Amino acid sequence: MDMLDLRGMKCPLPALKTRKALTRLAPGAVLTVACTDPLAEIDIPHVVNETGDALEDSRRDGDVITFRIRKR
Repeated sequence: MDMLDLRGMKCPLPALKTRKALTRLAPGAVLTVACTDPLAEIDIPHVVNETGDALEDSRRDGDVITFRIRKR
């Protein structure tokens, strides 16, 4: 499982870095992304929808939003 720590980054960086990381993954691989930018709650699911990958989970713990994405 790959981990991308994007805490402290502001829009559009979390979405751009997530998209780039997904291009490097093998099909079936899981990417976990941690963000603190509130806009990531909208942007990351949008990126996953565009790439055709699967958003398996998203949760918020305080300021940190964590996404679990499976590469198709």
